[in-house]
Formats: sequence, C-alpha cells, structure tokens
Amino acid sequence: MRVKRGLTKQRRHKKVLEAAKGYRMTYSKSYRRAKQLLLHSGQYEYAHRRRRSSQFRTEWIKVISASLTEHNISYSKFINLLNKNKITIDRKNLAELAVHSPESFNAIVKSVA
Repeated sequence: MRVKRGLTKQRRHKKVLEAAKGYRMTYSKSYRRAKQLLLHSGQYEYAHRRRRSSQFRTEWIKVISASLTEHNISYSKFINLLNKNKITIDRKNLAELAVHSPESFNAIVKSVA
C-alpha cells in the first residue's frame, strides 16, 4: 500500500519556513532554500558559540591594557608581575575592576609595581 505524506510533509515544511521567517528573498518563501539556509546557519551558530569565549578574553585584555596606560606599564609586563607576585586574579575580574572600581585596580597595580 502506498503512503501519501500530505499532512506530515506540510507540517515539516511549515516548521522549516517558520524558522526561516525574516530571511531575505526566497530564503523565507521556498522550502528548499530555507532548509539549506537553516542547515548552514546552524553550523555557523555552533562554531560562533565556541569562538565567543575567546572574543570575551580579547575584550578583557583590551580593557586592562587601556587602563594600564595611565600607569605607563604594558599589559604583558603587568601580567608577568602578577604571576611573579603569585596574585591569581583572572582577566575578567581585572577588567571589571578597571571599569567599575578604578581605585581597587590602581591598588593592585601599585602592589605589583
């Protein structure tokens, strides 16, 4: 007996087109194009979730480096001094201190320099 997939196919297509809503041109209208686009967007999404943490670290380093310019010390020398003095504080917290409480950050810089 032959199986006609009318309702199942409609539901699957509807779900894909619903997910592709807002995309340009035929990517939101045509099932074939929409499915292709969703597959690729899923791959990009996965890869970028992996890359996000390193991007945050880069931002923290930029913030710390910018706040060290008033002390005339480079970022690499500062991190080296932190390690030599056995001060274990991560870059995220250092960046938070540099932005939200500069006096605490200045105290850390003076303690290592």
